[in-house]
Amino acid sequence: MEAQRPNGSGSGSGAEHGAAHDPAKARRTRWLAIVAAVAVLALAAQGIWSRRDAHAALERDAEHASQTSVEVVLPQKSSAELDLVLPGNVQAFLDTPIYARTNGYLKKWYADIGAHVKSGQLLAEIDTPEVDDQLRAARADLANAQANYALAKSTADRWSDMLKNKSVSKQETDEKVGDMLAKKATLDAAHFNVARLEKTQSFQKVYAPFDGTVTARNVDVGALIDAGSAGGPAKELFHVAQADRLRVYVNVPQAYAQQVRAQQSAYLTLTETPSRHYPGTVARTAGAVDAQQRTMLVEVDVDNRGGELLPGAYAQVHFALGAGAAPFTLPGNALLFRPDGVKVATVDAQHKVKLLPVSLGTDFGTRVAIASGLQGNELVILNPQDSIVDGAPVRIVSRKPAANAAEGANGASDTAGTAGTTGAAASALAVQGRAKRAARTQS
Repeated sequence: MEAQRPNGSGSGSGAEHGAAHDPAKARRTRWLAIVAAVAVLALAAQGIWSRRDAHAALERDAEHASQTSVEVVLPQKSSAELDLVLPGNVQAFLDTPIYARTNGYLKKWYADIGAHVKSGQLLAEIDTPEVDDQLRAARADLANAQANYALAKSTADRWSDMLKNKSVSKQETDEKVGDMLAKKATLDAAHFNVARLEKTQSFQKVYAPFDGTVTARNVDVGALIDAGSAGGPAKELFHVAQADRLRVYVNVPQAYAQQVRAQQSAYLTLTETPSRHYPGTVARTAGAVDAQQRTMLVEVDVDNRGGELLPGAYAQVHFALGAGAAPFTLPGNALLFRPDGVKVATVDAQHKVKLLPVSLGTDFGTRVAIASGLQGNELVILNPQDSIVDGAPVRIVSRKPAANAAEGANGASDTAGTAGTTGAAASALAVQGRAKRAARTQS
């Protein structure tokens, strides 16, 4: 019995030794479980946080996409003159087609196109054999009428003398006097016929009516010349223009008719030489508006002694018009035409759209005068959508360089307006950026 104790006591001491190691193993197990739980929680938190960030980014993108990007300008106030540009037709001060006044064949011409001619200079000769024969026949008739009249007159004088002595009857004397008067009328008719044919024969020579330039020659030697007696349209022989002074005719719309007056200065520009200005003066206006076109015809006279402008050319006529009573102007692409009137879309302090009704003044081509409805500090949206409404959120973006350059080319006043507009847009963008940074800092 005693021999078995060591075995029993040995088994008991081994169990006590294993039991002594169990707490450390349990602690390691607990720590591994805690670490695993923390890792799982961290992964879960990371997933939740990433989903939250993605959702927040999606919300930001949705909010950003819901705001329409717009460009804005400030209403421009300028006391400088505004340029009204209208198309004009350039014409010579004197422009005359030359027709024949007799029938025949062209014998010779002396001036071709581009020739500078003086008043009374011979341009062409017409061969008129029929007219020459008619004139000779008329002169023969004249001689016959003169002989008949001379005989009738001497007879009437003789019978008148015999009537005084009662040698002949009064009836016979009256017959002789009447025959003399008839012969006198025939003689006068022959005189007039000869004079008419002499004038017709004088039209054999075609002369220049004034100093100018031959711009057209439509006949050549041997061509049949018809004065129009055949009933058809007459054909012009030459065309002569006096181009040292030009008339430029412009149709001014009714909206500007009262601002264009005689003796007002103007200038011309051509497409081929846009940098050259040709000064002119408003010579006269029609003084009435055409009932169909609603325009008033205006004549601008231009000195062209240098010959730089050509008659018949197309030109752009510039009129300097005052800004008038309208205090502000806007680009034409900033206007909204609605059934209830003309409006402009502006951006308020909360970056929301606000539609303002306005009254239009004079249309100056690139800009339109605003007679009423603006204070001058509004941020007006360029190219607003037709569907834009009050309260719509918008985002102001800077204007494109090409748009700035195009508006700057409209003149000194427009350049100043563009600079102010760009500055206003930049200030609005800066305020918007500061607000967004403050909101992110608070969050």
